[in-house]
This record gives sequence, C-alpha cells and structure tokens, in this order.
Amino acid sequence: MAAITGLGRNIPYLRQQAAALLGNTSTSVKFICVVVLFSYCLSFSAEAVRILSVTPGYLLPPVFWFWTAFTFCFLEIHFWEVCVDVVTVGLCGKLIEPLWGAFEMMTFFAVVNFGVAVLSALFYLFLYMCTNNPDLLFNIHIHGLTGYIAGVAVAVKQIMPDHILIKTPIGKITNRNIPLMVWIVGLILWLVGLLEGTHPTMFLSGLLISWTYLRFYQKHNNGTRGDMADNFTFASFFPNVLQPPIAVVSNTIHGFFVRIGICRKVVRRFDMSNTPPGLVINLPGIDPHDSERRRMPACLNEKYPCVLVGADVTHPSPDSKDSPSIAAVAASRDKSAFRYNVARRLQQPKEEMILDLEEIILTQLGVYLQETKCCPKRIVYYRDGVTEGQLPQVMYYEIGAIKKSGHRF
Repeated sequence: MAAITGLGRNIPYLRQQAAALLGNTSTSVKFICVVVLFSYCLSFSAEAVRILSVTPGYLLPPVFWFWTAFTFCFLEIHFWEVCVDVVTVGLCGKLIEPLWGAFEMMTFFAVVNFGVAVLSALFYLFLYMCTNNPDLLFNIHIHGLTGYIAGVAVAVKQIMPDHILIKTPIGKITNRNIPLMVWIVGLILWLVGLLEGTHPTMFLSGLLISWTYLRFYQKHNNGTRGDMADNFTFASFFPNVLQPPIAVVSNTIHGFFVRIGICRKVVRRFDMSNTPPGLVINLPGIDPHDSERRRMPACLNEKYPCVLVGADVTHPSPDSKDSPSIAAVAASRDKSAFRYNVARRLQQPKEEMILDLEEIILTQLGVYLQETKCCPKRIVYYRDGVTEGQLPQVMYYEIGAIKKSGHRF
C-alpha cells in the first residue's frame, strides 16, 4: 500500500518529465511512442504476442509471416522495456532528428528494425542447424526495440564519439565505448538469467545493421552516401589494443563485399581547405572582395550588434602522435568586425572538437561588451577544417556550447 501511495504521489512528476522529454518532438516520435504503449496492452494476450512478434520458424518460408518483421519492434512484454523504448525514441527525436530530419530518422528506424528481424531470425536458424533443437525456431519470440536502441547508440557514437560520459579511476567512458559495453553487459545478464537471450542477439544485430547503413548507405543532402571517417570504422568500436586485428578482419570482409557489389569502394575526397594559399579560383565578373563588402552591412548593423567568430583546430603530424592539438578561436571585439581577440587552447592529440569552447565564447563576449559597451544580439560562427562526417558533431557539440555561453552571458 505504501508503494502504491508513493507511486501515486510521483505520478505528476513523472508526467511532467515525460512531457518535457516528448514535448516539441515530431509527429513520428509521438506515433512510435503511442504504438509502443498500445502494443504493451496487447502483450497480455499470448496469441497477440505470437502473431506480432518474429518467430524464426514462421518468418522464413514456407509459412512466411512477413508482417511480423514490421510489427515486432513495437511489442514489449515488460513495462520497464516500454519506459526504455520511450526514453530512447524521445532522445532520438531531441538529438538525432534535428540533424537528420524526420524522414531520415524514420528511414533509419525502418531499416534497422527490419534488418534486426531478418538477421536475428537467420541467427536462430543457424543455431537450429547446429543443435537440431526445434525450440529455437518455434519457441523463440523476437520483439521490442532493443535493436533500434543499439542503432541509436551507434548514431550517437557517429555524431559525437569523444563526448565524455563518465570519468573513472581507470579511464574515461565516451560515446564510442557505449555500444560494445551495453552488449557485453546484456550478455552477462543473460548468462546469469536476468535477461532473455533475444536481447543480446537483437542488440548485436542492430549494431551491425545500423553501422552498415550509416557507414555505406545513408544519403546526405549533398548527394554523397555513408560516412568514411576514420573514427567510424568497425574497429573503432573496440578497445585500442584490439583494433589492429579487428581492422584486418573487417577490411577483408569489406573487400569481399566490394568485389561482389554489395558495398562501394572507399573513395577519399580532396579537401580544398588544405590547398596552398596561392591556389585561387575566381568566377568571371565576380570580385570576391566586393561580394563580401555587400554582405557585411546585412550582418553588422547598429540595430543588431553581431560578433563574428572563427575557429579551427590544428593537429600534429602523423609521426607526432603524442603532441597536443591546438584549438584557436578568434572573435570580433568591435561593431565593425575590424579588430579581433584570439584565444588558444591545447587539446588531446587528434581531438577535433573544441572542448573548452563554452568558456572561450563567454570570455570573448565579455571582451566585446567591454569594448563596445553593448551586448551582441547575434553570433556568426565560421568553422574551418570540418569534414562531412564531423559536421553533425560540430553542430551538436560546438553550437550547443555557444548557446550555453550565450545563456550564461
């Protein structure tokens, strides 16, 4: 009775937190959450569970219950699983959807869940072939968003891989460590009997499907596909000591898939930002200086004071792995953007994100206020040296840091 009373007392708080999480999210996010809640009500029927979840023996021919590959992801048996699903989908709507758009987020949702259904069913078919145990085909019910949760973890790793979550005495836990750690924890919980075996299977399937899609097939606005960044290789999911042998195996498999036409060959792009200063291409009839002068009055005016900020990170040469990277941020200190104040910071080697950007911008805004006696209304941020794969990380981490400094200022 005391537990029920305590739960009733906390219902308004839980409702407030759920509203804050799902507020201002797209219709697709709300739709997924509503369907998951509705399917949970259906889970009390054993027949509904059998019809909506993926049963390996029924998904494959000759029975071929193909619709279960689209319905299984919405069905959860336990309420705590429903809560995890709603939180994950809500965070996806807050973090990933603003970067990708609603259509791409739903495409990712569909691709990952359909792939998890097929890959998990094939895994249990393989186990059946090894053990000749029919229970693996007809008594296993695959359901829930565990595979999609793995996909979200992979997407977050892609967007901001070096974001520190926890600092421990033995090291730092970042987003790049989460997918493998969660799978290992799930495997341990299954071994001790606290988790169903379908969860580690679905999570690993979701990890493989989502990484394959994001690495090779996701279409970007500029017409390119995939993310060939060095920090998003398959080996990057593993500890540094295991990455070399994992890279050999994964590169061999990738080469085989390239030969049979499933994957594309990695094509390195030439970054024009690294070209010599003397290489300039002008279009006929266009003076770039005049063009910039025509733009300046629209950006810098007395009514809306503006701070121009330029930032870049310089990395050491490949043979100097232990040398720090240097982050430099220059910000205008007068209304005409003629004078600039420069801040520099040393960072960990190969760290692309400007980790101390929030404090740097806060200091730069203070300099602008001291010089002009007015508060800026806008900040124009120029960021150099960012590859296509790093752009989402910059948009999330650095733009977020600038917004935080603006609120503090």
